[in-house]
Amino acid sequence: MHNLVPIISPEQAVQVIHSGNRVFIHSVAQTPHRLIKAMVERAVNEDLRDVEVCHMHTEGHLPYCEEQYAKHFNPNAFFIGANMRKQVNAGIADYVPIFLSEIPLLFERNILPLDVALIQVSPPDQHGFCSLGPSVDISLSAVKNAKYVIAQINPNVPRTHGDGIIHIKTLHAAIECDDPLYEMPLKTASATEQRIGRYVAELVEDGATLQMGIGGIPNAVLAELVHHQRLGIHTEMFSDGVIDLVERGVITNENKKAIPYKLVSCFAMGTRRLYDFMHDNPGIAMKSVTYTNDTAIIRRNPKVTAINSAIEVDLTGQVCADTIGTFQYSGVGGQMDFVRGASLSEGGKPIIALPSVTKYGESKIVPFLKEGAGVTTTRAHVHYIVTEYGVAYLYGKNLRQRARALIDIAHPDHRETLERQAHERFKIFE
Repeated sequence: MHNLVPIISPEQAVQVIHSGNRVFIHSVAQTPHRLIKAMVERAVNEDLRDVEVCHMHTEGHLPYCEEQYAKHFNPNAFFIGANMRKQVNAGIADYVPIFLSEIPLLFERNILPLDVALIQVSPPDQHGFCSLGPSVDISLSAVKNAKYVIAQINPNVPRTHGDGIIHIKTLHAAIECDDPLYEMPLKTASATEQRIGRYVAELVEDGATLQMGIGGIPNAVLAELVHHQRLGIHTEMFSDGVIDLVERGVITNENKKAIPYKLVSCFAMGTRRLYDFMHDNPGIAMKSVTYTNDTAIIRRNPKVTAINSAIEVDLTGQVCADTIGTFQYSGVGGQMDFVRGASLSEGGKPIIALPSVTKYGESKIVPFLKEGAGVTTTRAHVHYIVTEYGVAYLYGKNLRQRARALIDIAHPDHRETLERQAHERFKIFE
């Protein structure tokens, strides 16, 4: 089937990129680093200028974000990972605030038309179909809308079921490689995260449909769910933490209304164990983000329990999850997609879980968000806030009641100060 597409060198493949083009890069573990390296070398050797490079979260080193290549590339991200956080805040790269569910509209409506998409896929099967593997997300839309699609064909990419199946004839050219996918080791939860995990797990009902990310708190929650029953997964991403619950029969997906009996996600990131678990697994449906993060679809599922994180929460319930003051830390992502979807689901519970203090001991429950901070989830959307000191349920509460509830779950070292500031603002604690 390889004869249906030219198999060429990376240097030949990137010849389709020209000055002023907009180039899409495949997401997360599927970041095609051989093509990226060739693109940067071509830009330098042939003096390409103003090539816009756009993508969601990526993994690994991104040379086009380096200051020395600033005249060649304009990086433009829809979500920021650690590999370009410094560059965005230094003005070398840019960030587009947008809900994850709406990024494909930028391509489909020609708001950001794509000239070239650089992707990574599995080898074609006997019918000529390749898989986008663990990252379907916004990448499927990019493939459908780009003028040229160039792929790394890699046998280490798991063949996943769902939307991310493309015929090799979709590709304009391809290179071959045998590189390991980026892996993220399973993070061990700290004592604080374990306490948060227990509080969150107590909110999860049998038969619930879960959305959660990766990291210490989600792993701590999953570890506490071993005695639950009939859980389902409809999420934008997942990692190794769900595997044991699937194998134990805790996650069955039987109660879900949107694609029942299947774990639904748009991307995944973890260890090789995760990618092996995903390979040719009919129990997993990898969908476009336009499906996974559509609130009308999310709400169809019962008891949607959406578990998301935050950088800080003010005393009115405003949630900042993507900036530290004016410092752009990550991105809007899909938090609001799932907060809203969960709140509209029958028996749904949108949860924001965070430690009470930063690693420097500063309170994450604050009287006011830092100057320049973005509001990721508004106070009108918020329901549950969880720290290691308990659960604050804010929905339906007035401003004074919210302040009281949030101070109760703040770190004890900061409660007196917060009470004083709440009194000045709301005239409570008199």
